[in-house]
Amino acid sequence: MSELTLTLIKLGFLALLWMFVLAVLSVIRSDLFGAKVDSRAAAAAVPAAARTPKPAKPVKKRKGLPGSVTIADGPQAGVGATLVEEPVVIGRGSDCQIRLDDDYSSTRHSRLFLSEGQWWVEDLGSTNGTYLDGQRVTRPVPAEIGGSIRIGRTTLNIAK
Repeated sequence: MSELTLTLIKLGFLALLWMFVLAVLSVIRSDLFGAKVDSRAAAAAVPAAARTPKPAKPVKKRKGLPGSVTIADGPQAGVGATLVEEPVVIGRGSDCQIRLDDDYSSTRHSRLFLSEGQWWVEDLGSTNGTYLDGQRVTRPVPAEIGGSIRIGRTTLNIAK
């Protein structure tokens, strides 16, 4: 092989190595600080039925609507939140309403929100995914009483 060929191979390998390092840093940054979302792109990506409406007046609890979500197992069993009008964010971050001590959860992993009189579960771009009753959540899906949300090794139950 000529010296020129070896130099080109070395430079190509070096460029590939730097691309890998930058990709790893990007994943670490998004896990620590949350992914930046363009509000216009996010609004276009969420279906109209799944968008959170502007709060107009307090919604009366209807029969059959979930009222709370609690951690079912592990050292944090029993910790949870009451479902009122505000969204409930679940994750490792200090700004989350339900803070998980789980290495497999993201800083802002998922959220539960009220839209059109129904509670929805949405994954917030987490690394390991959110599962509702064993099915991966790829778009906002309705949450029902008795359902279970799995985030990493943690299972949360939806109750009345």
